[in-house]
Amino acid sequence: MQKLSIQQQLSQKLSPQQIQFIKLLQIPAAELESRIEEELEINPALEEGKEEQAEEKDSNEEEFSDSDDDYSDDELDVQEYIRDEDVAGYKMQGDGPSQDDEERESPLAGTTSLTEMLLNQLGFLRLDERQTKIAEQLIGSIDEDGYIRRNLDLIVDDLAFSQNIETNVEEIEEVLFRIQDFDPAGIGARDLQECLLLQIERRHMDEPEVMLAHNILKDCFDEFTKKHYDKIQKKFDVDDESIKAAVNIITKLNPKPGGTSGDDIKTQYLMPDFILQTNNGELELFLNSKNAPDLRVSRNYSEMFETYDKSAKNDKKLKEAVTFVKQKLDAAKWFIEAIKQRQQTLLKTMHAILEFQKEFFFEGDESYLKPMILKDIADMVNMDISTISRVANSKAVQTEFGIYPLKYFFSEGIATDSGEDASSREVKHILKEIIDGEQKKKPLSDEKLEKELNKRGYNIARRTVAKYREQLNIPVARLRKEL
Repeated sequence: MQKLSIQQQLSQKLSPQQIQFIKLLQIPAAELESRIEEELEINPALEEGKEEQAEEKDSNEEEFSDSDDDYSDDELDVQEYIRDEDVAGYKMQGDGPSQDDEERESPLAGTTSLTEMLLNQLGFLRLDERQTKIAEQLIGSIDEDGYIRRNLDLIVDDLAFSQNIETNVEEIEEVLFRIQDFDPAGIGARDLQECLLLQIERRHMDEPEVMLAHNILKDCFDEFTKKHYDKIQKKFDVDDESIKAAVNIITKLNPKPGGTSGDDIKTQYLMPDFILQTNNGELELFLNSKNAPDLRVSRNYSEMFETYDKSAKNDKKLKEAVTFVKQKLDAAKWFIEAIKQRQQTLLKTMHAILEFQKEFFFEGDESYLKPMILKDIADMVNMDISTISRVANSKAVQTEFGIYPLKYFFSEGIATDSGEDASSREVKHILKEIIDGEQKKKPLSDEKLEKELNKRGYNIARRTVAKYREQLNIPVARLRKEL
């Protein structure tokens, strides 16, 4: 038997405006410009420019008027914006790409994909129809790094089911070896060892160091990857200079030959959201101009709304026109206010970071960085931690010492012998200095690095040393060994 019950529950939901403000807050200056352009495109009631510039339009109207009426072009035809079947409320534009946006084609510079490039080279081989189909299957199996990682036995099955071609591994290998002669060098390899061998074989094999590099890859690949150079040296009976030259050749080979021909190679630039300058011993903070755009509500739309609002509203079309114009005006005012609030939040947060890390911003020395977490700044500016997190994760500041992402200044504290806390950023800096100064023939283990840091007054455990070393993208001692 079913029972009915009443339950009272308190929940909090964000309004559409709050969600849009959060999205505006977290995007960096580089994306804000395109976001504003989107809003300008979808909302004719929003314009670029300062408010005081609006009055200047009267003196310039005559140049653009096609009639003797002063305001004939000012009053836009609202009917062209209205649809009989849908007069919905203003839909707030999102910051992420919609499904329609993703499907819309955008102009791109002409590029050739890796697959297309290989198929073009295939045309120069004199293959029969059967071999051509096998070659096309192999090229289609090459991944974005340039490797064929699919087992050849499985490719035999693929050809049998998809192309109705009965073949074997030997025949497929014969075609594969032809493809491996294509550019870029190393393409079509089945593993890293084969990839590097394909590249080294295109060098001048009569040169001693090249031949030694080839033999190392062929006969001592496992020892090479583990940097057991003493074993390699003993096997080939060569001196330090010879093996160093051979290893130098190998390390300059391309482990991902397909990566040079990718379709979607993009260069990202770090654009500062803040500009920090020193003037007469004082720090001056400015917002990047792209973070502080001049926006205003269209005077034409304001006057249009007043005109329609004062007139009789018996006509259904007129009511729809008034509703439409009001929605656009409200959306424009909200967007302008949201941009201003964004500017205030950014400046408030950055000023707090500036105050907390003042010594660093004057000197630019990492050792001056203090331990600082999101809660420290949130308490200073009386904002939620999530708001500070959104600002810190996507913004950067330009200083006299370079451009830094804001999250660079946040770090945990490490206890020192003096009883004070040191920034984890400072500890990482010291750790990197120790590793840079070690003897590369006998690199320091994590345990020895721990002892070195302890000697300098940093109370840190070995597992923390390992964590910081990994965060700095520094390999273990065995892989740091050099000749």
